[in-house]
Amino acid sequence: MNNPSIAGGQPSSLPWQPLSARAALGSNPGLREPRLLGNWLLWLEQRPHEQGRTTALLRPWARPDLPAQELTPAPINLRSRVHDYGGGALSATIDGDQLCLAWIDDQDGCLWTRRWRGLQHSGSDSDLWLQPLGSAMRLSRPGGPPLADGLIDLKRQRWLGVIEAEGRDRLVGFALNQVEQAATTLHQPDDFAGYLTLNANADQLAWVEWQQPCMPWDASQLWWARLDDEGACIQPTCLAGSSAKAAKKISVFQPQWLADQTLLVAEDSSGWWNLMVTGPELCPENPSWRRPWPMQAETGMPQWVYGMSTTGGDGEHLLAAICDRGRWQLKRLLPDGEVLDLPQPFDDLAGLRVQGGRAVAIAGNHSTAAGLLELDLNSETWWHTPAAETALDPQAISRPESLWFEGWQGQATQAWYYPPSNQPSDHGQSPVSFRDRNQAAAPLLVKSHSGPTSMAKRGLNLAIQFWTSRGWGVVDVNYGGSTGFGRSYRERLHESWGLVDVHDCAAAARALIRSGQADPQRIAIEGGSAGGFTTLACLCFTDLFRAGACRYAVSDLTAMAEDTHRFEARYLDGLVGAWPQQRQRYEQRSPLLHANRINCPVIFFQGLQDRVVPPQQTERMAAALSKNNIPVELHTFENEGHGFRNSEVQIEVLEATERFFRTHLKL
Repeated sequence: MNNPSIAGGQPSSLPWQPLSARAALGSNPGLREPRLLGNWLLWLEQRPHEQGRTTALLRPWARPDLPAQELTPAPINLRSRVHDYGGGALSATIDGDQLCLAWIDDQDGCLWTRRWRGLQHSGSDSDLWLQPLGSAMRLSRPGGPPLADGLIDLKRQRWLGVIEAEGRDRLVGFALNQVEQAATTLHQPDDFAGYLTLNANADQLAWVEWQQPCMPWDASQLWWARLDDEGACIQPTCLAGSSAKAAKKISVFQPQWLADQTLLVAEDSSGWWNLMVTGPELCPENPSWRRPWPMQAETGMPQWVYGMSTTGGDGEHLLAAICDRGRWQLKRLLPDGEVLDLPQPFDDLAGLRVQGGRAVAIAGNHSTAAGLLELDLNSETWWHTPAAETALDPQAISRPESLWFEGWQGQATQAWYYPPSNQPSDHGQSPVSFRDRNQAAAPLLVKSHSGPTSMAKRGLNLAIQFWTSRGWGVVDVNYGGSTGFGRSYRERLHESWGLVDVHDCAAAARALIRSGQADPQRIAIEGGSAGGFTTLACLCFTDLFRAGACRYAVSDLTAMAEDTHRFEARYLDGLVGAWPQQRQRYEQRSPLLHANRINCPVIFFQGLQDRVVPPQQTERMAAALSKNNIPVELHTFENEGHGFRNSEVQIEVLEATERFFRTHLKL
């Protein structure tokens, strides 16, 4: 595709200087959930410099040169708390000549709505594209249970979404014209639900359900119901997927209605999240599914949050973001089963949407920060607008190299290796690695990603470049259990958390030591949440690492099995074994119970509002190491939860980690 413009300014720091933590993390917003609304582009922006506040922005489509209008200014903070991880906080649609929004405001946890006029605006120099109509209206009652994952049913002038109350999810509705009302229940699932999608005629609703002890990527079902004139669900029916009790587990991902009223969904009965589609006339008693695009690649991802999208169609064009061996690609899917490349340079993709011959996604690559990718599918033209300027000269960026090594039980395992790039070459044209210039192996930082059902991506990560600009190599490990390599790769971690991930992180480091790229006396490891558990387990059960850094890390599996939030209450059944029947296994793998085996310095970071990993876990782990005379630092943050949103906190964490490693590895 042709590229008329890539928006963004010049790099803000000189090449080959160490990248500061503030330049890496200080003001880079995170973009989420873009969508196309006629000739307009709407998206969410999370702002670390505003304590992680999330807001909605809008501008004309394919005009990155024009200023965006903020529709939800401070103090509004778009955030949902369903399942604690949230997502899906904003719903939007066009109603005639008006824009209608509904959102969850984290200030009070309530559902709000507002309308704007001015969709026909044709000016080119305004920073206020739309004019609000009246004041925002609060639809739900303060102090009520959390809401999320909504859509707007214009036919009945209501919001449909998920409420989490009394230990279960419900599908509910709220009228768009009534203040502080009680929710109307549409459907009561057995346990969890979400990812609602309404067809164009507003007479069919589809959604996803799953039950403990399974997570949605283990086993989930596609549900469907017809809606009567009043909007009630008629005879809800399971169309695909599997229950938690099924012998063969099947996961479904992102159902959506296409323009011809067929239903599209990804499911992994083949071992890969591939797309399937119903016939033109959906028969719920015996749905006729077609699978036109079989491939050994993924069109899905773990459903930790609401609002994710990897496919989109508008009747003429069907696009999919497909993950092949850890790298994302954008494809056209043709009705006859042909799969075509959609040429563009980005291989870290999320939030794909398609409408009216146009597409949008959040996209980046190894040298370009994530931003809005807009595509004209008819002219094959694209625009990319990074969320922020890249604070590093492109020639000084360490490029990830795919590293395949022998992992758990001899299985091929993948990681992304970033060589150090802290000095210019003799010719002044491009950086050379620490090892190339000094003929000595470099210190190595091993990254264990969270989830653990997540994946290490290759998009530009300035926190990684912070380390490589200081002479470190970094290896970001897709240990067994990671997404992006098929179900069998993901299931390597079944009842083996604390074994497979530990072995694979150590094996990646040893592969780099054998190749002479890493100094065995200067190997550090870091991770957050589940990655923090892997970090601690690596320090306990291997003798390879010389220092560790943990953010809100799981350290006590027994405590997590007994005291965590509802979404992950039975997660460890699949990762470790049935609780409490396998108590001995939990105790064998809990770093807290084996703290005496850690003999290297560790730094901890913990939010005091964390409901996923209670602060007591981190405090007990740090105290156990201190008792053993192991050098320890513990940093706590009063207003942070599970995952740090404030840029000042993020900067402090990165700077403190580097200082700690530099001190204890004698760099």
